[in-house]
Amino acid sequence: MGEGFQFIDIILFAMIAAFLVLRLRSVLGRRDGHEGGHRNPFAPPQPVEKRDNNVVHLPDNSDEQLADDDAAAGTPETVLEAGIAEIRGADPQFDPEELLVGARVAFEMILGAFASGDRKALKPLLSSEVYSNFTRAMDGREESGEVLEETLVGIKASEIVEAYMAGSLGNVTVKFISDQIHAVHGEDGEIVEGDPNAIVEVTDFWTFSRDPKSRDPNWTLVATRSLD
Repeated sequence: MGEGFQFIDIILFAMIAAFLVLRLRSVLGRRDGHEGGHRNPFAPPQPVEKRDNNVVHLPDNSDEQLADDDAAAGTPETVLEAGIAEIRGADPQFDPEELLVGARVAFEMILGAFASGDRKALKPLLSSEVYSNFTRAMDGREESGEVLEETLVGIKASEIVEAYMAGSLGNVTVKFISDQIHAVHGEDGEIVEGDPNAIVEVTDFWTFSRDPKSRDPNWTLVATRSLD
């Protein structure tokens, strides 16, 4: 009789155990797609991103994306580009290459007019201050009976080296490298300065200015300087 009860107990415990196993499998053995992948315990450890203050910094391409966005938007990378962009903001039609072409023409015209003393040709091309300086030099030369021989053999190079807005005026400085013949003849024809037989390389920096709102498309020469 006792052995019968023991056999029944064994069967009962076996049934309870089977029931518990099925319940555990139904809860723990089911995958719903949100549990993530399984880690292979034999795989080499993966590098962990550096943690600062318990924050894991995940790799991203935000810096690269910002750089790409800046490039796409044309963000200026240099002071010169920033200045050109500033002038373009005031005058969307501003074209640096077009200005360079006009500056080369003006360079040749102004040098020729200054050498010949042609004030009429100079006046519309110069600011009042530069025109005043040029006329003083021409007046002094004429009073001394001197003759300037200034020949532009050719412009070897020209480039914009500075661009900026000063108030409402756009300003662009162009560097010219040119070959010139320079000589000053005295009253008796003798050479008092320079050499009419020598071609010298001259580096000039000329600054041109224009009001973007003006209907006049021409730029005016407002400053000059040369490298000795």
